[in-house]
Amino acid sequence: MRQAGEIKVWDPFVRIFHWGLAAAFLTAFVVEDHNLAVHSWAGYIALALVALRLPWGFVGPRHARFSDFVRAPREAFRYALQAVTGRAERHLGHNPTGGLMVIVLLVGVALVALSGMATLAVEEGAGPLAGLLAGVGHDTGEWIGELHEFLANATMLLVGLHVAGVVVESLVHRENLVRAMVTGRKPARERTGAETPDRPASGLSH
Repeated sequence: MRQAGEIKVWDPFVRIFHWGLAAAFLTAFVVEDHNLAVHSWAGYIALALVALRLPWGFVGPRHARFSDFVRAPREAFRYALQAVTGRAERHLGHNPTGGLMVIVLLVGVALVALSGMATLAVEEGAGPLAGLLAGVGHDTGEWIGELHEFLANATMLLVGLHVAGVVVESLVHRENLVRAMVTGRKPARERTGAETPDRPASGLSH
């Protein structure tokens, strides 16, 4: 249900992508190799979602586009410091730190999935890369497996930082960012320099 004074920010694809990727990655991470079929399919789904998100970052609605939130790393770190001290400007879309995290997580999940496919191909002789990596030796296979595990743990650490950032910004700006990613809408407030004059939910939305 729409509430008065809300504006549309996140389109349906971005929301489905966000929660779908979270579910796929967490499933693969928790299951590990205890259920190889579930682990593998969760990885395939995660990689497919990343592949779909890339073109959407160029042709999707305003706040879905990379041009709307990709900033220089120094801007991202400056914003993070401002958020921790409670002085950060409110952004309707991704803030500079969140935008950097989006890119890093897209790359991280893709590398985890690809290294997992390579591990499956070398150790089990299965998966999409089985034919391509048929001649890879055991030692190289072990190295790829260790790389896959390292990347998965590093990406999970980034997920933790992302969640912490969401909590901090929700507190600083007194708004529920988790709810916003479910409904696609945020409260309409007096604009800061970082915000844009999107139309309220009570009127026509883009």
